[in-house]
Amino acid sequence: MRIKKKTWILTFESTTQAMAAEKFCMEQNLPGRLIPIPREITAGCGLSWKTAPEARDEVLAALKKAGYRWEAEYVLEL
Repeated sequence: MRIKKKTWILTFESTTQAMAAEKFCMEQNLPGRLIPIPREITAGCGLSWKTAPEARDEVLAALKKAGYRWEAEYVLEL
């Protein structure tokens, strides 16, 4: 049985936004990875950034400073 843990999810309005954010996050060595949007969420493009809730502030600050936009954020048990 898989143990569920809290996960922070950041969604985007378009696939282009999601892929640009992924490239930026990887270049900046920010924690997380791009995943399909979990079925518990309905959002624009179908892709989301997944990382630990503890990394939220670091990721959002870097994306905001670089001028990236996102749709919404969630904390889920995945």
